[in-house]
Amino acid sequence: MRRLAISLASLLLLCGLARSAYADTPTDGAEKVKRTAQCQGDWLPATPTADEVMRGEISLVGLPPYKLGSKINWAASPYRNRSWEFVFQSLRWMGTLVVAYENSGDERYLDRAKEITKDWVASNRRGARGTPAYAWKDHPVSLRSQALVCLSMHVKDSWLKDSLADHARLLADPRLYKKGHNHGMDQDIALMGIGCRYGRSDWASLASRRLTGTVKLDVDSQGALMEQAPRYAVYVYGRLQVAIANMKDCGRRVPADISRRADALKDFIAHSTMPNGYMAPLGDGSAETEPRVETGTPKQEVKVYRAGYVYGRTAWNKPDSAYYSIRFGPGLKFHGHEDHLGVTYYAHGRDILMDAGFHSYEKSAYRYWTLSPEAHNVPTVVGQRFRPRTASKLTKSVIGADRQAFRLTDKAYGTARTRSVLVNHGDDLMAVLDTAAGGKKVRNLWRFAPSLKVVSNEGGRVVLADGKFRVTMLQFGPSCRPVGGQKVERGGKLGWVSPTYLSKLPTSVVVSPDAASLLTVIVPGTDDPKVSCSGGKVKVEGVSFSAGLL
Repeated sequence: MRRLAISLASLLLLCGLARSAYADTPTDGAEKVKRTAQCQGDWLPATPTADEVMRGEISLVGLPPYKLGSKINWAASPYRNRSWEFVFQSLRWMGTLVVAYENSGDERYLDRAKEITKDWVASNRRGARGTPAYAWKDHPVSLRSQALVCLSMHVKDSWLKDSLADHARLLADPRLYKKGHNHGMDQDIALMGIGCRYGRSDWASLASRRLTGTVKLDVDSQGALMEQAPRYAVYVYGRLQVAIANMKDCGRRVPADISRRADALKDFIAHSTMPNGYMAPLGDGSAETEPRVETGTPKQEVKVYRAGYVYGRTAWNKPDSAYYSIRFGPGLKFHGHEDHLGVTYYAHGRDILMDAGFHSYEKSAYRYWTLSPEAHNVPTVVGQRFRPRTASKLTKSVIGADRQAFRLTDKAYGTARTRSVLVNHGDDLMAVLDTAAGGKKVRNLWRFAPSLKVVSNEGGRVVLADGKFRVTMLQFGPSCRPVGGQKVERGGKLGWVSPTYLSKLPTSVVVSPDAASLLTVIVPGTDDPKVSCSGGKVKVEGVSFSAGLL
């Protein structure tokens, strides 16, 4: 399921997480070529390779190869894909040629890199007619700067130096600075790189000052990323390592706030990573993101982040460990989705409950739907209009070794909705209680992993199966009465999931009927759990808990 539409390297290309395609050891022909810190490292994407660029074919963000032709069309957008345009204009693919030159000593690579870049500079003057507007947006400018600085280590022509100065002036403009965001970090890294390259201490000092403020806004004191998509924590961590290395190379002191928060990010990345080694696909996060960061093993199995995340697991370093996430906190921003009070659940070595995931950054109806509450496992208040960007609170938590419970609330529907979540480990199960204030009824939906298909639906008991594996979902209303009438969509309006970039798979979504309260119990691994609910007590296969959960 995890590799249906795009390779991991191609997806990481979108956010700069892929490693260089070149080895650290130069070939014999490269002995006369100086290998530079500005060119060597992990800043290059894995695709395309230098030889592919030399052949005039580039494959970006996992889309089919595009033929550059002898005369490059810098306004090209063959797939009408914003991410493709961004990577194309970043010129990092050109940078692969300079690294290949340093590693091989073959001047054909450098000659072609110079030819491509000189043509780009002549064809894309800032503000000129015919220059694609996106070419000079903040992020392409930031990432292109590193490719240009790398080229400048071997090409001393005035046109290149002048272009880098133009880039620096734009990067230094406070009106265009993306403070508190990974784009701002990239702007600072780029500005410092150009400042250090040409001895402009004013540019380098500005970059250092701004970066400290941006890091303190984007990474809180617990190490949580504030951009509301955990996979971006990997990108930010990697970029902070680049920033720290650049400061040291430039002879500058690394601010303590940057070092501390970069270290704290590692714990956040670890807690955000499921037992299967992939990051929880929350917000704009793909289910195939492998962090590949040496985080160590955190001391806690359960972690509550004030930024709006609860993560819990049975144990570390066990692929069959149970794992869950719960969302709350500040209203939607940056890479977040309207997923507050939403849960995901992983048990028996597999996904059970999932979000709809991240499809792309294209301005499509489906993209905007993936941001909506209907794309997540959340409660809604019947008859009330949803209020976007509403904050939510975690009001109570009880954390034990084998069982945890939490209560969350907000007014995203104008009146208070409250969700309590209980997770039991060992005998794995998740129980969720949803209510609304003022006598309003609630409804909820549950998006199961695509491999799980409904095999029975009767009397408030829904059973899903994948081969011999079974999951049972039960729902109860007030006074422990079973609630029947669940509807199932696979496809249609609600039944979709996008586990990887540009993928869209049908999946089973169970929609509850309206009720004054809804107690939902998810039991993985069985199609016939022994369940009783009476006198305010619930018993599932010998596991007992209060019908109020807390």
